[in-house]
Amino acid sequence: MKKILLPVIALLVIALAFQSCKKAKQVKLTRAIKIQGLFTLTGSGNTLGVTSSAAAQLAVDEVNKYFADKGLDYSIGLNVTNTIHSADLATAQFSQAKADGVSFIIGPQSSSELAALKPLVDQSKIIVISQSSTAGSLAIAGDAIFRFCPSDKIEGAASANTIFTDGKKGLVTLSFDDAGNKGLQTSVGDAFLAKGGAVDAVTPFPIGTDYNALVATIKAKVEALTTTYGADKVAVYLASFDEGIEIFKLAANEPSLKAVKWYGGDGVVLSAAFTGNTVAADFAIATSFSAPSLGLPDALKDKWSLVVKSIHDKTQLNADAFALAAYDAVWAIAYTIEANNGDVSDFAKLKASFVEQANSHQGISGSDALDEAGDRASGVFDYFGITKTDGKYVWEKLD
Repeated sequence: MKKILLPVIALLVIALAFQSCKKAKQVKLTRAIKIQGLFTLTGSGNTLGVTSSAAAQLAVDEVNKYFADKGLDYSIGLNVTNTIHSADLATAQFSQAKADGVSFIIGPQSSSELAALKPLVDQSKIIVISQSSTAGSLAIAGDAIFRFCPSDKIEGAASANTIFTDGKKGLVTLSFDDAGNKGLQTSVGDAFLAKGGAVDAVTPFPIGTDYNALVATIKAKVEALTTTYGADKVAVYLASFDEGIEIFKLAANEPSLKAVKWYGGDGVVLSAAFTGNTVAADFAIATSFSAPSLGLPDALKDKWSLVVKSIHDKTQLNADAFALAAYDAVWAIAYTIEANNGDVSDFAKLKASFVEQANSHQGISGSDALDEAGDRASGVFDYFGITKTDGKYVWEKLD
């Protein structure tokens, strides 16, 4: 009896082991395709960095559910690092991402960082999508850098038109010394001159500048233009990140600077640092300070408002269209990966496919269609200013 049972038991064990192996083979392994986020999470410009990071992660979660629901055997993974608006840190993090086998990078958010990455990108097989770099100097056809926002020429022309339409004849322009803000200063000045206005440009100011001397220079230029045109016909245009707070704090003590209207570039819009400083916020209110951000289409409000709410719930910060462009970038990447059946090994094919997908993708921030330089081909701008309600300073969209 025992001699008969032993072979039977052995056969059962082998059969069970075979079935177990067969089931194991049926388990689908998911390949993770790497995306690197290069965002400013602390320091100047961190509001955009934090909201961009949250937007991108939200999109990653949604994309992976989309892939899983379709039974696809790949997913995407996002790793975010803090560049602190530093070109040196951004290049070091890019090099690490390349070593880690990353196929796509979202960011960096400033043009100075992106300009530093340009030589590295040209020697790599990585697609880079910045959600907020605007410098016209980076509008270069054929490279692997794409920008999901219009270049400074479009924003500059829109800002100059707004300033001129407001009845201003004399304009003092200044900017923080980085590629994006300098580009805005130049494009606004050129467009304002083309409309027949007078422009007096201040030399771009670097990190560690003497703000007392800078404000004295602005004051002298404003007073000269005021003598010619009158205070109601003179304005100041400032393109900066959170460094603008130091200028506002000192300008608040100068009656001639509080007597004219101030305008800004997109680098300050929705910045919590501005609303968090009482002196700077009060100066912004006193001078009717306004600045543009890439506009969000009303027709897509049902979609983008949900994402904005999710980001606010997570960060307590308000996301603008530049942050939502990071969300759209993740989806454009996802459709590119899907179009290539998860294969990211052929860089030339991947790049061509990304352009095709972007050109046909309707994101929550608007159309992702690209121009010949790989930048967002169109865009409208909303203007924001700071108001005080119930003792609290907030950014509000202006009518």
